Amino acid sequence: MARLPGRLRSALDARMQAWIRRRQGMDADPVRLDRRRIYILPTPLGIAYAAMLFAMVLGGMNYGNNLGLALAFLLVSLGLVVMHHCHGTLSGLVLRLAATESAFVGNDVTFRLSLENSALAPRPRIELGVGRAPACVVDVPAAGSAMAELRLPAARRGRVPLQRFIVATRHPLGLFRAWAVVHCAHEAIAWPAPADRGRVPPGVETDTGGAQEHAQGDHDFAGLRPFQPGDSLRRIAWKAYARGQGLHTKQYAGTDVVSHVFDWESLPALGTEARLAQLCRWILDAHEHGEAFGLRLPGATLEPNLGTAHRERCLNALALFEDGHGRA
Repeated sequence: MARLPGRLRSALDARMQAWIRRRQGMDADPVRLDRRRIYILPTPLGIAYAAMLFAMVLGGMNYGNNLGLALAFLLVSLGLVVMHHCHGTLSGLVLRLAATESAFVGNDVTFRLSLENSALAPRPRIELGVGRAPACVVDVPAAGSAMAELRLPAARRGRVPLQRFIVATRHPLGLFRAWAVVHCAHEAIAWPAPADRGRVPPGVETDTGGAQEHAQGDHDFAGLRPFQPGDSLRRIAWKAYARGQGLHTKQYAGTDVVSHVFDWESLPALGTEARLAQLCRWILDAHEHGEAFGLRLPGATLEPNLGTAHRERCLNALALFEDGHGRA
């Protein structure tokens, strides 16, 4: 019996969410919150406020106190204005997916949402939440935008969908809570958790003369070029940047470049997830040391390269790998 209220609440919540999903359908990005999809109910503070007003009206009528009735009706009018303003705080708000941030299994993937306000009035205390997790609260300025983050735990590798989230507000005064449910198809990627250090990677190859794209040696300095996304942080000319000359990357030529090719078949004694974890560890170590690396999986090969973008491509390939049983 002690667990019955919790079960009943969960059942009612599930039925309500299913009804909202049938009523609204899927939402395409970006999402505009119109007044027909915004729900509003009094908060516990609002219920206490209504009970106080009822007592004031009852007392004023019983004792013929016109001043008390006038005050009660004034407070009723205030409550109606607050309800209208709370509903209007969400009405017309536009939500757009700005970016997703991948993470390793055991951490949280991040969805960054842009909240856009075309009205001339600000929209304070906008809450965005998923399930029973703590909500992210942002203030959206007038005729401006603000960024909000939603985090989901990455319990297993692969795609982590954001299927539904709630946008709500209690502004002003907290007497009412207005909310809208957004059903979307956003996805982030959860990378496999890396194995512990200790296992030696496969044999090392060398590329002489700087023939490999983006992979220069560290001995013969050849000059600077403008920084490009994906360049290794180890090759940034920080002294030039400190002198105010902008962000540049050091170039080297005529030297040997160390590169690895991490092969799925080099780990025959390990299972699928253990192989992926070990390949993930080798990729992270090679990237940390500034060494070029490639990846060879059944049905997919990534040639050796350097940089953050290449690292993410390899980790994404591990995260989305499917074995013979369709595991992804």
